[in-house]
Amino acid sequence: MPRAVAIIASLTALPTPERLQTLAGLCEILEVRADLIGDVEAGRLREHFPGRLLYTLRGTAEGGSFDGGPEARAARILEGAEGYDLVDFERQDVAGGVVESIAPGRRLLSWHGRPESVEELATVAGELLATDACWYKLVTATDRSGPDRWPLALLHDLGRGDVIAFAGGEIGSWTRLLSLLLGAPAVFAAAGPRPAAAGQLAVETLHRDYQWPLADDVRWLLGVVGMPVAESLSPYLFNRALRRLGIPALYVPFQVQNFGEFWLEVVEEGGFPDAGCVLRGLSVTAPNKRLAMAIAGATSPLAEQIRSANTLVCHDGVWEADTTDPEGVLGPLRRRNIGLRGRPTAVLGAGGAGRAAAFALAHAGAEVRVFNRSAERGARVAKELDLPFSPWAELDPAGYSLVVHATPLGRSAEDPLPCAVDTLPADAVGLDLAYLRDRPTPWVEALRSAGRVAIDGREALLHQAIPQFAAMTGREMPSDLVAEQLAEWGGE
Repeated sequence: MPRAVAIIASLTALPTPERLQTLAGLCEILEVRADLIGDVEAGRLREHFPGRLLYTLRGTAEGGSFDGGPEARAARILEGAEGYDLVDFERQDVAGGVVESIAPGRRLLSWHGRPESVEELATVAGELLATDACWYKLVTATDRSGPDRWPLALLHDLGRGDVIAFAGGEIGSWTRLLSLLLGAPAVFAAAGPRPAAAGQLAVETLHRDYQWPLADDVRWLLGVVGMPVAESLSPYLFNRALRRLGIPALYVPFQVQNFGEFWLEVVEEGGFPDAGCVLRGLSVTAPNKRLAMAIAGATSPLAEQIRSANTLVCHDGVWEADTTDPEGVLGPLRRRNIGLRGRPTAVLGAGGAGRAAAFALAHAGAEVRVFNRSAERGARVAKELDLPFSPWAELDPAGYSLVVHATPLGRSAEDPLPCAVDTLPADAVGLDLAYLRDRPTPWVEALRSAGRVAIDGREALLHQAIPQFAAMTGREMPSDLVAEQLAEWGGE
């Protein structure tokens, strides 16, 4: 991508002067969503932001908040956009004639809708392109895999450098990134904690997780598949390593409602040759780990034993399933020289992560008991692993010197702690496979406050990501990067 690609940061709240100065180092264009925060004088922003300014008054018919009629809308735009470099116009503005009041070089023509086919999307694009403008923007709405690819197909067919097209919502977040490989001149990002639309990445995320600007030689696509994946740290880990090693790949989040549908509509299409890259590897999160194993063309012996896979890699056209979840548990314990033989161990949760944890610990010699809220599922998993089971409500922490938490519980401040800490033995170890991006979970904090050894889920993620990265790329994750993350996430 040896061309200039702009970040357009969308304001949904009035920023402080300090925030504007920070944004000046993160983006080239600042979008004021006037339908959300009201009109803001351009001069007020230019005092602290030297880049270009985009005025947007998104109408309710296109997902915004402005509900005035055509005349009120035209008057508001002409007055509010005074002094702005770019002005967003919708199709209704073209029909109403107000667009003619702004020079073509300052126009961004946009459309937001739910097309029934890629052909319908192309028809809408043709209508927009009939009016001169600097840029054109088309955002599609979808709640399933398949239609989320249509904007990328449109970009490929158009072959222009002035069209921004992507799928909206969390399910289409990845298309915002791939659109840049197909000629889109800009990407919209959130300027603050409240995004202007679902699926919009934060401007800091573009820099941190995707090593902005994107590499211009992407040939492989990797990603994490699950629900939800917006807060996953895997893009941060993988893209840093990819860029540091000079590997021509990009790792993106695929949030999917239906894994089978994603597989048929996205994976079996052979990747994204239109964007010049091939889908090569996937990290799989709950609740899709058993289906990932079942759907693959080949499965490792370890994944077969656990009946769960968190890694899919394509070799010579065949998708192979494997699991690195056990290393996410054993690696942090090994790093601390924590002996496992004969250690009384409670594994909380019987999903894919809990299943892998219980299997790995039992084979390392620990005395493992599985606990789960659903007695039926927990008993079934424990039986398959030849391990004892008890309902979660019967857990007595005093009887266990290792407790592994393997459910999503704990990511919300309202969640109860998965296990009380005051009755745990003094030498007990707690490993939380759930994690938060920027701080330890409440359970990890409680464990450390009580003087127990606590292992952060972010360190567990790192340990399982190391072999995943090697499987997907054929290269080792850089040792200095691993050391940096262990220093940040692996402390006591």
